[in-house]
Parts: sequence; C-alpha cells; structure tokens
Amino acid sequence: MAEPIVFITTMAIHEGKLEEFKEATAKSIKFLEENGPQMMASVHIDEDQMIANGLQVHRNSDSILQHWQLADPYMRDVMQYTTTESVAIYGQPNDAVIAGMQRLASVGATVVVRPRLAGFSRFPETA
Repeated sequence: MAEPIVFITTMAIHEGKLEEFKEATAKSIKFLEENGPQMMASVHIDEDQMIANGLQVHRNSDSILQHWQLADPYMRDVMQYTTTESVAIYGQPNDAVIAGMQRLASVGATVVVRPRLAGFSRFPETA
C-alpha cells in the first residue's frame, strides 16, 4: 500500500496583493473540492506577516501528479501573487514528483523531503 504524502508550502504574499491572493485561493480550493483527486487541501494565512501556508494530503504520488495536471491554471493564478519560500514534503514521493519540485528549488524555494519512519493510515484503499 502506498503511504500518504503531506505537502506544507510557505508562501510570501506580494505587497498590495492580499485581496487578489484571497480571491484566487478561494477559486482554486473550490475547483479542487469539486474536481480534484482524492486529497485534502487547505490554506492558512497570517495577514500581519503576509504569509500563507498551503497544506495538502495526498493518497500517493499519482494523486499529486493528477492534482498538478488538473489544477495548473488555478495554481498559476494563485502563484502570481506570492513567492514560494519553502515546501516540506512528508512521505516518499516518486521520481516524477521530485522532478516537478525541482522547478521551485531552481527559483530559490527550499524543498525538503522527509521520508516516513513509522506511522499508519486509515485512508481507505480506493476512493
């Protein structure tokens, strides 16, 4: 059984773009809720610091790749108002996911992968 993979992304919201970021994020989350692969997604914000954190829990690497394919236009809309500072990945993504993350690393984001040492999941095998 594939183990779940958790992404925690930290983004700096561009000066003067808070409302645009909020609107784009709301559209993105609505789209994911209606069309996304089996996953959990949420965005948390610190308006005083102009920092947002995206949290995603995926069933496996295939879910991540499907999410990227489906949500690309929405992610691009959100990302125009932010700079990704870091992505922490908990679990063991496949080579295709790691390769996809290299784009963020190449523009200055810190990307770390922490493989699971121990744990369990009660996610059902199929959605």
